[in-house]
Amino acid sequence: MDAVSELICTILSQNTNDNNRDRAYTALREKFPTWNQVRDAPTRQVVAAIRSAGLANQKGPRIQRVLRRITQECESRGVPELNIDFLADLPVEEAKAWLMSLDGVGPKTAAIVLLFSLNRPAFPVDTHVHRVTTRLGLIPEGMSAEKAHGTLEALVPPEWYYAFHLNVIAHGRAVCKAQRPRCDICPLQKHCDYFVKRDA
Repeated sequence: MDAVSELICTILSQNTNDNNRDRAYTALREKFPTWNQVRDAPTRQVVAAIRSAGLANQKGPRIQRVLRRITQECESRGVPELNIDFLADLPVEEAKAWLMSLDGVGPKTAAIVLLFSLNRPAFPVDTHVHRVTTRLGLIPEGMSAEKAHGTLEALVPPEWYYAFHLNVIAHGRAVCKAQRPRCDICPLQKHCDYFVKRDA
């Protein structure tokens, strides 16, 4: 997925599940095949298209503001089409800062765009990653997901970011669940602070 599409898709994913995000993204692209059309459409039509993602009254105007800001940046750089590929050439921290200057874009969204669309070393911390790494003791209890980005980026080798992120999410969904973690089948028992404390 190109970086602008990844960015919009990730904004849609905020405070909802993957199914609702996917339905909203598909509906938006069917209604407006280009990001220029989304940017220039009546806001109420964008809101209607993404209703299934939840918080559509916030996300619709936010997406349009983001697309307008990207358009301004492209125009200033003499780029004819709407894209943010220029971020791949910036130092990672500078690229993150640019993304996080956009309305509604925090460290997780910025890291997702950089890692998955631009192949840059950034580590996204979602709810699964935050929960699993806290239980394992990789980040301190009580550390916010926002602060965990920097801690985990320092701890995990950059070449592992992609696979580590996906594997921790898979582990969080299948084994280290929020409500009823399946500690009895967890292969990480001996490395897990949560399991040791629970079993003590």
